[in-house]
Amino acid sequence: MKRSLTLACILASGLGVNAIAQTGAAAPDATPNAPGTTAAVVAAAGPSKVGVIMFEQAVGATNEGQRNFGELQKKYQPKQAQLKAQSDEIDTLTKQSQATTISETQRETMLKSIDDKKKALQRAAEDAQTAYQSEASDTFGKLAEKFFQVMQAYAEQNGYTLVLDATPNQQQAQQTVLWAPETVNITVPVIQAYNVKSGVPAPAAAAPSTPRATTPRPAAKPPAAAPKP
Repeated sequence: MKRSLTLACILASGLGVNAIAQTGAAAPDATPNAPGTTAAVVAAAGPSKVGVIMFEQAVGATNEGQRNFGELQKKYQPKQAQLKAQSDEIDTLTKQSQATTISETQRETMLKSIDDKKKALQRAAEDAQTAYQSEASDTFGKLAEKFFQVMQAYAEQNGYTLVLDATPNQQQAQQTVLWAPETVNITVPVIQAYNVKSGVPAPAAAAPSTPRATTPRPAAKPPAAAPKP
């Protein structure tokens, strides 16, 4: 029960704050457009130009991503406040039940009420977390599809034959790209290209700097290459 209440309190104080970085919609790895293309065939075609990108962080760092995830967090602020109020009520009742001035009958009644309220809070917190994660995943997935198309166009226009996602693999608890010089990191220019295409203005508050390709981050996979229009 303590574990359940702790989870509820965490949700109440910061529902979904870290979910953005942890609940990106899973999708297949990006693959070349031509069916059956292998690394050997690509290499034989000529000198390769490799780029790396922090894909998940880049999606969230776009103006549109900051706006959409900001709006999602605002949507759930009333639920955060509600969970916090429920948690505070339980804390107050718990302290009252420990008073030496109440009878054993009163104490038992209060403890039963506290237990019921804890269960209700746990259910509400789990429902809120599930709903938030579902919406965050859907928001990320829609943005990721559009961002991938911009990234693909940028890579083709600048002669890249391969783009690697430098985001760590969550299942393997390690990065696929262990190291890469900043000269091959295309995260920032692709974000800039996406902002231009989307037309969404930058948020009023200063956004955090874009992560370097060598910085470990939660895992996310880009959507498969979409057919060209």
